Amino acid sequence: MAKKILVAGVQSGCGKTSVTLALLQSLKQQGVSVAPFKAGPDFLDPLWHKAVTDLTSYNLDTHMVGSDESARLVAEQNDKDLILVEGVMGLFDGRKGVGEDGSSLHLASQLGLEVWLVVDAKGMSGSIVPLVSGFVSFANKHNVTIGGIIANRVGSSHHAGLLKSALGEYQLPPLIGWMKKGAPELPERHLGLVTPDEVVLPDLSSSFYWEESDLLNDGMDKRSAVETVRQGSEKLLKDMKIAVASDGACCFIYPANLKWLEKQGAKLSYFSPVAGDKIPQGVDAAWIPGGYPELFAEELSESSSMDSIREFVDEGGYLLAECGGMMLLGESITDHGGRSWPMAGTLPFTTTMQDRLASLGYRDEQRGARGHEFHHSTREESRAVEKAFMLDRGDGGIHFRNTRASYVHWYFPSAPEQVASWFGAV
Repeated sequence: MAKKILVAGVQSGCGKTSVTLALLQSLKQQGVSVAPFKAGPDFLDPLWHKAVTDLTSYNLDTHMVGSDESARLVAEQNDKDLILVEGVMGLFDGRKGVGEDGSSLHLASQLGLEVWLVVDAKGMSGSIVPLVSGFVSFANKHNVTIGGIIANRVGSSHHAGLLKSALGEYQLPPLIGWMKKGAPELPERHLGLVTPDEVVLPDLSSSFYWEESDLLNDGMDKRSAVETVRQGSEKLLKDMKIAVASDGACCFIYPANLKWLEKQGAKLSYFSPVAGDKIPQGVDAAWIPGGYPELFAEELSESSSMDSIREFVDEGGYLLAECGGMMLLGESITDHGGRSWPMAGTLPFTTTMQDRLASLGYRDEQRGARGHEFHHSTREESRAVEKAFMLDRGDGGIHFRNTRASYVHWYFPSAPEQVASWFGAV
């Protein structure tokens, strides 16, 4: 059975993504079979995981995905040597409380993951002791084991030695690895990391030092295997043809959503609004996920996809548009430079990019579907519209004919019947 590790951070920005990628690169070089996962509703980190491993990295969490579904996804990879889950935010940060619903700690407690804690150790030596001691104490209260510490931004091997000695003196989890100061950094933009196809993947493993000799064999998971949840035989989307927008403007896709669509019997085809592709003929429904439409606003404004999308909506085609995908349906997008670009114009609104975050958080539809909202644009409607979704908090979106559009990215397996109805299943 695979050993299961969660690479968690003391806080956001401590370097857990760089450490995770360095680990994945190092493990690949050693011939260790590893299945990558990402905790929380993130689209970009899984793309980087796949760039290293050539394997799909699925999202896990205890709120949007759910504990049972997360356990099932992990159980499917038990033939690997190692399950490596990159955490979200700090170890105890989640939807609410300290280490509760949606946090990395809650995921670790539910799935039996050992934690490797990433600490930004710049300018630190003995202070690592009370910091780690507090994390260990709170984790133990939730029956979660912190098995090792990985220090980031370490000045030298001497600095690493000081950290290791301090942890050892106080019988705390050992320093199992460290990333040196000045290691390559991954470029970012307003929604997080850039996509890996935009830059050359740096060799992070050459800046990472770790004692891997016993870590992969010692403490192999002794828990019983999680029983795989059997999927129902009834296919909610049997023989339906669904077109999926996929390119730089529409790249925020949970891999589990594509897998779910296919398991439900849908036949998928893909088109690129940036390239000017039209929605394929003869499809029953379409899905336009989010991404970075503001970076491709000029190409989109000249794309024949816009006419195709408008015709599809006007003719009553079933369409789900999420966040950046929703922005394509409006009258225009105003980019960060203040320039306005015409879009499909099928729905009565405009969107405007801004530098600050507009909204962030989990979103729960009253009829069952769960998702997440995270964007830097705002939407201004020119007339009253019917809401697409019933939410206690967040963007209820727009419902027009058979089109549902909002800022929310939905996790399809969270409410199979409801999501299938959005695509026209009866």
